[in-house]
Amino acid sequence: MLNTVVFRRIRTAARRFAGAKDGNIAILFGIAVIPIISFVGAAVDYTRANSARSSMQAALDSTALMLSKDLTEGTITASQISAKADAYFRALYTNNEAKSISITATYTAASGNGSTILVKGSGSIDTGFMRVVGFPTMDFNTSSTSVWGNVRMRVALALDVTGSMNDDGKMTAMKPAAKALIDQIAALAKNPGDIYISLIPFAKDVNVGASNYNQSWINWTEWDSDNRNLGYCSNSYYTTRRSCRDNGFIWTLDHSRWNGCVTDRDENYDKTNTTPTSNTSLPSTQFYAEQYDACPAQLMALTYDFTALKAKVDTLTPNGGTNQTIGIAWGWQSLTQGAPLNAPAEDSNYTYKKVLIVMSDGLNTQDRWPSHGDGQQQFNGAIDARQRTQCDNIKAQGIIVYTMHVNTRNDPTSAVLKYCASGDDKFSTVTSSSQIATAFTAIGTSLSKLRVYR
Repeated sequence: MLNTVVFRRIRTAARRFAGAKDGNIAILFGIAVIPIISFVGAAVDYTRANSARSSMQAALDSTALMLSKDLTEGTITASQISAKADAYFRALYTNNEAKSISITATYTAASGNGSTILVKGSGSIDTGFMRVVGFPTMDFNTSSTSVWGNVRMRVALALDVTGSMNDDGKMTAMKPAAKALIDQIAALAKNPGDIYISLIPFAKDVNVGASNYNQSWINWTEWDSDNRNLGYCSNSYYTTRRSCRDNGFIWTLDHSRWNGCVTDRDENYDKTNTTPTSNTSLPSTQFYAEQYDACPAQLMALTYDFTALKAKVDTLTPNGGTNQTIGIAWGWQSLTQGAPLNAPAEDSNYTYKKVLIVMSDGLNTQDRWPSHGDGQQQFNGAIDARQRTQCDNIKAQGIIVYTMHVNTRNDPTSAVLKYCASGDDKFSTVTSSSQIATAFTAIGTSLSKLRVYR
């Protein structure tokens, strides 16, 4: 009887034990806590290592750039590179958790692909959690490369010389600022041809040079219609077309009397850099001659005669209405191989950076089409719309565009110039003539980084 009771109690207790749920969570947590802590700890240690690595990357980037600058300027020799790299890096790297830090700098002298500095760094951190599972340290490494000498630069400088540039001392301030920018860019050249610069003064028109009157890319249709008295009579006594013809003689238009100005091409060639053709079936690819009475100084195609460029800047005088699209169009043309400006051929051993800098002091007011503006104001944003498409096409070719709005009269900020820039950091607004030089210097500094480093 006793045995029966005992067995019954044992069976009851067993059933209660088997069905008991109290304490399961604690048991499961106890089993899982170790891997959970390990995963969390690994994440914490990894975050610390990644922070140390990111700091190392920034320090290596700066070290590589400073070394390449020193080597470019000749302030250090190849034998000093390792020591200089270590000194630069130690001054820049401030992460206190990193241990066993090591860096190496490898220099490859100039070749067809340029000179190279490769700086590698490595280190480790002491782990806080991972050491529990047998990993007392966590290693990291990274590198940075600086290449120079294989980048050549071509810069088009399109300058507004419209009548309003005569106000508030803008033209007076712009000339020395533009010449200083030319010097700043020219200083990046180590050999002739490393740097080319073109200069495009613009108003409503651009002056491509009267000596080009016999070029096949000139379209004379409108010039011939508007300048009927710019010619000569078969009888020299008569000096006008009408008097010559009325007296039975032959009047011949004389294109050599053209002043060199051209206006916008037909749409949509006004927004492209399509090479013009002499094919009479494609006259829209040609550039229309115009005897514009406010014709600016003649442009200069790409050159490394920087003295001549600065002399050209001194000849600029303010006159005419604002057509930024024509200045941008010819700045683009100057960077383009083939007619009309025939940019020099490119050497396949080099990388070429092409840059367009546009400075204007106002809003668009006039172009070839009277329905777009009257020289005092633009109608319905027509010129800006053309310019936006034009700038889209330029940037699609990889050309870097800097724009500057010289706004001394508290006009609305030029939305189209800002749109044309290759990023907000490449658009500037200056509100006084005295700021022009500073703005140009900032552009030159940006270009120096583009030219020397990659």
